[in-house]
Amino acid sequence: MPDFCCCQNEKGNDEMARNLINKYIWIIDTIQRYGRITREELNRLWVKSSLSDGEPLARRTFYNYRQGIEDTFNMTVECDPATFEYYIDTSGSEQDDRLRNWLLDAASMSGMLSDSRDVSDRIVLEDVPSARVNLPVVIQAMKEACRINFSYRAYNRINTKRNITVEPYFVRIFKQLWYVVGFNTKDGMIKTYSLDRMSDVVIRNEHFDVPKGFNAADYFKDCFGIMQSKGEPKNVTLKVTSSQAKYFRALPLHHSQSEEIHDNYSLFHYRLLITYDFIQEILSHGSQVEVVAPAELKAMVINELHAALDNYNS
Repeated sequence: MPDFCCCQNEKGNDEMARNLINKYIWIIDTIQRYGRITREELNRLWVKSSLSDGEPLARRTFYNYRQGIEDTFNMTVECDPATFEYYIDTSGSEQDDRLRNWLLDAASMSGMLSDSRDVSDRIVLEDVPSARVNLPVVIQAMKEACRINFSYRAYNRINTKRNITVEPYFVRIFKQLWYVVGFNTKDGMIKTYSLDRMSDVVIRNEHFDVPKGFNAADYFKDCFGIMQSKGEPKNVTLKVTSSQAKYFRALPLHHSQSEEIHDNYSLFHYRLLITYDFIQEILSHGSQVEVVAPAELKAMVINELHAALDNYNS
């Protein structure tokens, strides 16, 4: 019986937390949709929502929700004293906005999927490596400015490398995989590690300082993906079919992307480093994408295509 009660309590706590997050998201989405809104108008919309059970949003409850939104999403609901209208403070950096939007999307998606168990057999998800065990440890180490120690089995290695010590500078997600970028104390250089390949991660009681002037957002600004290069960024031009160009517009390969639209194709221009994962991205689009410039990138792609054909001609 005690085990059953404990299970019921945990289930109830999970549902309460999820319901609270859903209320936070509703308030954020509503205020963002209106831009500015009075508490009276927000309350009128709240009563009509499924989250209210027909009850008005009490002033004290709204205050608590505002505090919860700030604590959870690092997003402030401000009030204009001249008009008594509420609005979302967007004075943060572009990186702050990106993180907030990611958190909102993740929380909203999590809540929606949790409430859809009755149709779970009709929701098909992608099976991707998980980072939920190691990510909290790495972020905690970042907060405390402490080194981490772990074992690592790279994708291109058979054996596991042990006792790696890294000063974690920042984490990044790319193609649904989480990575930590930091200074490897033994090799004396900044390296990138996939969290799903790490094991036995522990925080060491050894503090470090992120180098002055180091900017996480700038570290990969000239890159596609997670790979770095010692070369200089190149001007890249890709010729893309009209049908495929729609996907490039919806999901730009790089922040430097610009487009020239022609009758049956588009030319996409970039300024970035030529790396292995960028070449693989080009190859993944098959005959829909052609490298126009630079010549060295075109030669690399041609070599990869010849190597692929040789596998079938041998």
